[in-house]
Amino acid sequence: MHSLQIILLLLISAVIAVGLFHLLRLPSMLAYFLIGLALGPFAFGLLPDNEASRELAEFGVVFLMFSIGLEFSLPQLYAMRRTVFGLGGLQVVLTILLVMAAAIAFGLDWRAAFVVAGALTMSSTAIVSKMLVEKTELGSRHGRLLMGMLLFQDIIVVPLLILIPAFAEPSNQLTTMLGWSLIKIIFTLALLLIFGKSVISPWFDLIARQQSRELFVMNVLMVTLLLAFATKYAGLSYALGAFIAGMLISETRYRYQVESDIAPFRDILLGLFFITVGMLLNLRLLMDNLIWVLLLLVTFVTLKALLITLLIRSFKHQTDVAIRTGIMLAQAGEFSFVILAQGSEYGLIGGAAMQTVLAASLLSMVVAPFIIQYNGKIATALSPSYKGNRERWVQGIEHIGQHLKDHVIICGYGRSGQYLSRFMIQENIPFIALDIDPERVREAATAGDNVVYGDAGRRVVLQAAGAARAKAMVISYADTQASMKVLHVMQEHYPQIPVIVRTADETTMEKFLDAGAAEVVPEVLEGSLMLASHALVLLGVPLSRVVKRIRTFREERYQLFRGFFHGLSDYDLDARDEEQLRLHSVALPAAAFACGKRLTELELQEYKVQATSIRRRNLKGLDPAPETMLIEGDVVVLQGTPDNLVRAEKRLLTGK
Repeated sequence: MHSLQIILLLLISAVIAVGLFHLLRLPSMLAYFLIGLALGPFAFGLLPDNEASRELAEFGVVFLMFSIGLEFSLPQLYAMRRTVFGLGGLQVVLTILLVMAAAIAFGLDWRAAFVVAGALTMSSTAIVSKMLVEKTELGSRHGRLLMGMLLFQDIIVVPLLILIPAFAEPSNQLTTMLGWSLIKIIFTLALLLIFGKSVISPWFDLIARQQSRELFVMNVLMVTLLLAFATKYAGLSYALGAFIAGMLISETRYRYQVESDIAPFRDILLGLFFITVGMLLNLRLLMDNLIWVLLLLVTFVTLKALLITLLIRSFKHQTDVAIRTGIMLAQAGEFSFVILAQGSEYGLIGGAAMQTVLAASLLSMVVAPFIIQYNGKIATALSPSYKGNRERWVQGIEHIGQHLKDHVIICGYGRSGQYLSRFMIQENIPFIALDIDPERVREAATAGDNVVYGDAGRRVVLQAAGAARAKAMVISYADTQASMKVLHVMQEHYPQIPVIVRTADETTMEKFLDAGAAEVVPEVLEGSLMLASHALVLLGVPLSRVVKRIRTFREERYQLFRGFFHGLSDYDLDARDEEQLRLHSVALPAAAFACGKRLTELELQEYKVQATSIRRRNLKGLDPAPETMLIEGDVVVLQGTPDNLVRAEKRLLTGK
């Protein structure tokens, strides 16, 4: 086949297979495996298994290691050192030792046993992190343990990929090769990290000033491949140079831009790498060894989950947390195939052993999403205390929530949530705060704050917190997915409660408003307003004019502030509390007078009250217009003075 025919065949196969796997919510990596398996030399034989295609596929590993380097952060490592180096290190060391012992017992050479052990030690960062995000469990106890242990696995890949070529040397030269490799690693790392840091940031600044995305992307590719070539030339691996390139760029302010720009190259080349791995799988040998494949699959998944569970329990974590973490890390990972491919390339493993481990690793990743989906139920079944613990902390929330009425539920008790609670206390407004960080909850509760452990994305928790009797909810999460999950639960079960959402910037404002938020407050925008107000005052602009400018901007930007100060002069800010405008939500039952009537017919302006927004179940938020028809279940947000709000509510409900 000609080159163009091969490219077209790969593109057509990839589009169809990856699209189908996305519909089935399975990792796209598995689709590439199947393409390689179907088109490779052991099936239809349409793809050439030659040196050129393998070298091109190796660049997929280069960009994968580059991405790992971008995520590498010394402060993050230090903050998670106990999990990363304690749990993560022990898990890798013990798994490698146990698997090597078992493999040697089954007759494998110790070098082949090391390759098998390295492959089975790895877990899939892509699958685990994706499912944690989907289930909004990144901040949970098992979520933090998972990410810490996966981080160590990603880091340990670098020395593993350096050791495998060294092990391929004759036995009498092995010690010399390992010592020489260690010296080269130290020298290369010192050279690149010491001098690289002083060069990389000014160089990227120079490139960025040209304001050319094409030039910026080419520069990223050049730096990555240049450092990969440098480490390969030094007798090490492409992967080490790519990892160092990622580390250096992660220290610059261009980290996220680089990550975004490099993603298409990485994903396409990595897909090609997994196609070449799929080409290694021999269906005939697989079928001949099917029993051994299934036996290895069940054995290594079970024992790996058990080992991780026992390790986490030894670190004094709860049994349910240990079980959930063990289940989610039991499968093989992306780097398993990188290690197996390198072991095969250097002749350390092959034949039936290679096929058995490769097939078992692949199958473990196929079944992983289905097992992970039910990790909570499995933990409940295996740990009788899990259900009891869950019931106890729900009862703990209920013990506080049952005494609250017209209160505020604060979701997330980080910096923003704690600042908000202080204002609530000063205004004598009752509140209950929910957070999933046990250490933060313990410290805050000890200090006397009204905060409890609980996931606000679960209806049973919100019910225990008295959501049906609450006056409002504030979501202060930094995670968009977690905030969206809480919003969906509130819209489904408590649509009458106004919800205010904190977000980092303005990019997600419309998304939250469409999901039912009464208001969305972007931190960047509010920070800019405070910066502008301080700067204007220092520049001599009168305070009254600064307040007016900020007020006008907020009226234009925030729905709940529209008209909030209409008719007030700059000197009315300290007016009597009874004359201040308030917001009040009115839920319309089936018998309400306003149901079936347009806003203009209700003549709310006669009560000096304005309808600022309407929340309608299962629909986007409505902007009130004179012709807007009200229906049963609508929640009308009114704005006015307390006396006028009472009269307007009576008008909506009874018509009087």
